[in-house]
Amino acid sequence: MVLLGVFLVFLSFFTLDRWLFVALDPGPFEPSAAPPAPDYDEDASWAALPTREDDADVSLPELPAAARGAESADVFFVHPTTSLAKRWNAPIDDPEIVRATARGATLIQASVFNACCAVYAPRYRQANGKAFVAPSPEGDRALDIAFGDVAAAFDSFLARRGEGRPFVLASHSQGTVLASRLLRERIWGKPPAEHLVAAYLIGGPIRRETIGEAIPICASEDQWGCVVAWNVRGPRYERNGFEFKDPDAPGAPASMASRICVNPLTWKTDGEVAPASLHEGALFFDTEAPAVLPAFADAACREGNVWITRMGPLPPRDFASGVLLWTMGPDNWHAIEYQLFYVNLRRNAVRRVEAFRAAHRRAASP
Repeated sequence: MVLLGVFLVFLSFFTLDRWLFVALDPGPFEPSAAPPAPDYDEDASWAALPTREDDADVSLPELPAAARGAESADVFFVHPTTSLAKRWNAPIDDPEIVRATARGATLIQASVFNACCAVYAPRYRQANGKAFVAPSPEGDRALDIAFGDVAAAFDSFLARRGEGRPFVLASHSQGTVLASRLLRERIWGKPPAEHLVAAYLIGGPIRRETIGEAIPICASEDQWGCVVAWNVRGPRYERNGFEFKDPDAPGAPASMASRICVNPLTWKTDGEVAPASLHEGALFFDTEAPAVLPAFADAACREGNVWITRMGPLPPRDFASGVLLWTMGPDNWHAIEYQLFYVNLRRNAVRRVEAFRAAHRRAASP
């Protein structure tokens, strides 16, 4: 009994998040151990490109993608963490990471934009998850490597696309941390901002301080040149070690109440509850028979999160997807923040692109 008691105390201390942090701890940061930098002139350095068939091209007959070459805009999509490698920065050519990025990012997330936009999604030397949940100088160096790749990919994106074409910036999770820095340092207040339709910075610790005071927060469904952000939680959610830490207060959890929240059912920042009747459809392309699930959830901005109190049953998905949701904890819907509002987001991106183009046509007319 004594041994059992000691074991239970030990187990209670080493919760699931602690076990994973120990198991995946990359150890000391060694610059020489970083994988080779991607060459974004090479198509292999991209998870999605409009010049080839890839997972970002998936669509349903009732939600058709724009014809190749006829897209009204482009999207630069920065994917989330798709590596569990025990190293500070992951290589872009590891076959497991390539497969995970295709299934867990371009298929179920970046494809949301193919009704309006040609999809560009760079691979990058993503940082170990410890850099986000336990900030440290080592983690900052890993993030600098990841950001350097994303910035280089963005330069290539600008060179590859037609001059003056509107573009969307979009991201999730780790990708959102990097994309928000890209917005702040390389886009806003510089020439690319003239062509920015919107930045969909989903699933990250996005606060006013994160993006800067000058960048507008989207407050209507057709506003352009602004930021959309949300994190999705529910009543049973409790913090655990997987939550992003505040970059301005290392070691402390980010204040979720201070995060930007744009309701994906109303595209407003108020706290009004949007009923499920406004929900145009969840969509999970990682199921055997993907289908639009309308009126799937309600939504309200509450304490910096999109708060869901009523949600339909999730369709059967693969084992890894189920484990990920279980790992995040009850009512932490971080892993499916795109899929839950897939159709609303898809149609909103189309609407903002149309609004952007219409405004610029009026400005150009005599």
